[in-house]
Amino acid sequence: MSRFRFPVSRLPDEALLSGLATGDPELAVTFVRRFQHTVFGVAIAVVGDPQLAEDVAQQTFERAWRHAQIYDARRGSVRTWLTAIAHNLAIDAVRSRRPEPVAPEDLEAVLGVVSETPERHALADEASSLLRAAVAELPPEQGRALVMAGIYGMTAQQVADSEKIPLGTAKTRIRSAMGKLRTTLAAPKRGDHVE
Repeated sequence: MSRFRFPVSRLPDEALLSGLATGDPELAVTFVRRFQHTVFGVAIAVVGDPQLAEDVAQQTFERAWRHAQIYDARRGSVRTWLTAIAHNLAIDAVRSRRPEPVAPEDLEAVLGVVSETPERHALADEASSLLRAAVAELPPEQGRALVMAGIYGMTAQQVADSEKIPLGTAKTRIRSAMGKLRTTLAAPKRGDHVE
């Protein structure tokens, strides 16, 4: 039975946070239950992996417990403070993860996706946009060979084995793709004035 005069679930967020800081188990459980869906939602939206999102959510509540005493209500609500912690931890988790390599058979789909999305504009600067567009214009077999060698660091022999082609053909595809990219990226752009 609760030692409080009214249900702890009706306590304001700030009171629950203070209880979390003092280590009160009943207030801590109520605090986590109140915000667990929000924190997990922020984490899953950023990381996209349920297991990693659970880890981020747990780290968020641990950090809130350790830093509850520095919460300042003038800078925002407890929910805002907690979601900012979750968002920052989720971004850190994404940055620290090693990128998962794309299987060579999936490269054609990756190369074909050069879409105009807000995320793409936010993440790509002009040079990477030009490079992506140039790679997308390559014949698919040359684009795959170039990405396997240039991005994933595969040797020409590994490209040949993966594509089930002779070594010479793999080398030719990589060399041809590099030559076409060099030509495309070195060509003057509209608006560039050559004098």
